[in-house]
Amino acid sequence: MRSLPGKSEMSAPSSPASPAEDALLSVEQARDMLRQLPAPRLESRLVPLHEALQRVLGADVVAPFDVPAHDNAAMDGYALRGADLVEAAPASLRVVGRALAGHAFAGELPARACVRIMTGAVLPAGCDTVVPQELCRETEGQLHIPPGAVRAGDHVRRRGEDLCAGRAALQQGRVLRAADLGLAASLGIGELPVRRRLRVAFLSSGDELRSIGQPLDAGCIYDSNRHTLWAMLARLGCEALDLGLVPDDPRLLEAALRRGCEQADVVISSGGLGVGDADHLGRTLARLGEVAFRQVALRPGRPLACGLLRCEAGDTVLLGLPGNPVAVMVTFYVLVRELLLRLMGAAPAEPLLLRAVAAQALRKRPGRTEYQRATLRRLPDGRWEAASTGNQGSGVLHSMSQADGLLVLEHDRGNVAAGEEVDFLPFEGLV
Repeated sequence: MRSLPGKSEMSAPSSPASPAEDALLSVEQARDMLRQLPAPRLESRLVPLHEALQRVLGADVVAPFDVPAHDNAAMDGYALRGADLVEAAPASLRVVGRALAGHAFAGELPARACVRIMTGAVLPAGCDTVVPQELCRETEGQLHIPPGAVRAGDHVRRRGEDLCAGRAALQQGRVLRAADLGLAASLGIGELPVRRRLRVAFLSSGDELRSIGQPLDAGCIYDSNRHTLWAMLARLGCEALDLGLVPDDPRLLEAALRRGCEQADVVISSGGLGVGDADHLGRTLARLGEVAFRQVALRPGRPLACGLLRCEAGDTVLLGLPGNPVAVMVTFYVLVRELLLRLMGAAPAEPLLLRAVAAQALRKRPGRTEYQRATLRRLPDGRWEAASTGNQGSGVLHSMSQADGLLVLEHDRGNVAAGEEVDFLPFEGLV
């Protein structure tokens, strides 16, 4: 296994963190380092279509036949030979039969004749054009077409214009959506090769944390991060393994991380990333593996660790997220999501950013990228307007619940005036 980017050797257990580890990286620098982390080998297996949604396709799906399989009508109307039309002159053709979807016209088409045809029906031999029924008139078996109503070749779906036999209909690495399953079914394919789900173990650390149902002692809080992480991982299509709550005890933390390393492809922790006596994650990671970085110029979410855990099963990626609930979600959406998609074997696209105007002035300090919670509404002139949800404290989870997404305020940007354009990252785009 090669060393992580920017590292020449593993940190010794007793040595302090190196300058590289504690350097304050920009969001883009952190993203670049995450992109260089080694990916696990995830084998593929065939699953029925109804089990393939949101799974990563493990191999190309090749079209077994042309789609459409035949030239067919794109409109209800009449099928005819384009050569029977004269430019700028009316045409009159004899109606000699009909063709329906699933019931083709079987006869030969005589000269200057046409066939009544419905959408999707196979085009009769010799026909290359369909005139829509609303553009013509049939009386006593004769079709009357006004001049200019249609041109030769109009309103016909050509064989293979959607997919050609032998070409990839779906490409490896695609996260399968509803339309993809429908496309596979239309090709007569009932099973798809999908990659094994990425196994992600997660935990929360801190003596102050309690599980739901336990009494709250003075100074204690209920742990929300594990439930949030489970939901974000499940929505992404990962297999989530809950390692539970871990007290501020380096031995218990080490045992939990080793367990996660043996069972999962990725381990995510929240909390324990500070420099206080009870913050053990950074020191434990340095002891068990290799540290890539510990800080990112990101708000909320500056304390963010990344490294590799070493165990008998091999190396496992460790991501140490902050303890504050909003910071956990922001760091996941901004950095962790893309990494997990890549490790799943997917080809993640850049998240969709909307351009909006700020509803009010926003305070912003240059030198870090800030993600502020906001709601979104459409203005009468068609533009989007983003309004802050208020208190942007990293522990204010209620404002995250009320938000439609995040305002993205760039690294070098300063204060934002009301009416200025800003980028908006909608939550609904983050599958």
